[in-house]
Amino acid sequence: MTNRPTNNGEPVAVELKTGDTVEFIGDSVTDGNRLDDRELGLGHGYVRVIADALRPLGVHVINRGTSANRTKDLLARWQPDCLDLRPDVLSIMIGINDTWRRYDEDDPTPTEVFAENYRQLLTAAIDKLEAQIVLIEPWLLPVSPDQEAWREDLDPKIDVVRNLVTEFGLTLLPLNDILRHEAESAGSSELAWDGVHPTPQGHQAIARAWLNLTT
Repeated sequence: MTNRPTNNGEPVAVELKTGDTVEFIGDSVTDGNRLDDRELGLGHGYVRVIADALRPLGVHVINRGTSANRTKDLLARWQPDCLDLRPDVLSIMIGINDTWRRYDEDDPTPTEVFAENYRQLLTAAIDKLEAQIVLIEPWLLPVSPDQEAWREDLDPKIDVVRNLVTEFGLTLLPLNDILRHEAESAGSSELAWDGVHPTPQGHQAIARAWLNLTT
């Protein structure tokens, strides 16, 4: 599986070399309880799986996922938790909480606000860093009937991410499509127990998809 075409239809791969630092930033899916991982601070999810795979190549991995984050929360911590760390590769997964809070707390993030927040994040990163940037689209594997309704809010946000990838010439990981395809055989709850948070099998699937972007 490769990323969707960008840049005049040509796929944009992630080129890794010895000594590179790869940073993953986002919400709880990326967090993976990283603060409980006192040895490496990588958590116990897809970031840890990727780090284990890249370690023999001499690639250093940083995890700056924070549970419950939305795009506005990334903006608030973007300087210390991203720009100041100066990664060579920056991987961003954000957006599901921008949708979820509409349904559980009546606190929506309109699509246009989501787009503006994300644009500010990318503009700052491109201006301040010389990093390859991977956008992992937000995703959902509904495990209950009420979650099916979330697609009305989430799908436009996925479109925002895809459009930003094309606009800025970045790398896309179309994770929503990838996981939906895997769920056809594995079952949604086998990959994400509540539709949002991955199981160990789900984290392995995310890590595998991300690593398939690399050269």
